Amino acid sequence: MNGVDKLNKVELRKNTIHTLKNISKEKRQYMEEQLQETVFQTDLWKKSQSVGITISQEGKEWDTRRIIEQGWKEGKRIAVPKCFHDDRSMTFYEFQSYDELEVVYFNLKEPIPNESRIVHKNHLDILFVPGVVFDSSGYRIGFGGGYYDRFLADYKHVTLSLASEKQLVPRVPKESHDIPVDYLVTEQGLIETSRG
Repeated sequence: MNGVDKLNKVELRKNTIHTLKNISKEKRQYMEEQLQETVFQTDLWKKSQSVGITISQEGKEWDTRRIIEQGWKEGKRIAVPKCFHDDRSMTFYEFQSYDELEVVYFNLKEPIPNESRIVHKNHLDILFVPGVVFDSSGYRIGFGGGYYDRFLADYKHVTLSLASEKQLVPRVPKESHDIPVDYLVTEQGLIETSRG
């Protein structure tokens, strides 16, 4: 990635986070409900038995709790990631109760490994990939850790991201290791990316 693209990536992330933070609580809740309902109507969701998803941070990401709880109600296996800083890797653990989580760096909630079972990545039917900015090809600007690009390098199943239309841009600057998602879930419905 050249210097201009790198700068654009930083600016796009910063500006989009600023835009999202300025959405009123009521509007945000309405948008989240639209995103969640879109998820539940998709065949991707209906056919999945095992779901990989993060525990969202309030105000920074779209709420995933309702998706997690709906998955439990439907008898799906829900798995959430534990991040390992040394090699920037992630492992997903089965998650059946919020009591199985601990607060780690940056106030993130992650599974407690000795209270959970590992779920191999290729046993996850669908994977929700977090991000800040997206384009129609499915490329994304995340929160800057690089964990998901490493994880997705050999992930074989369906990826999707929750993305308000406020997060969509014509083109995301990308690097050779960046891996696009298959689908974007927006307020207007499911978008199959050019990768999907």
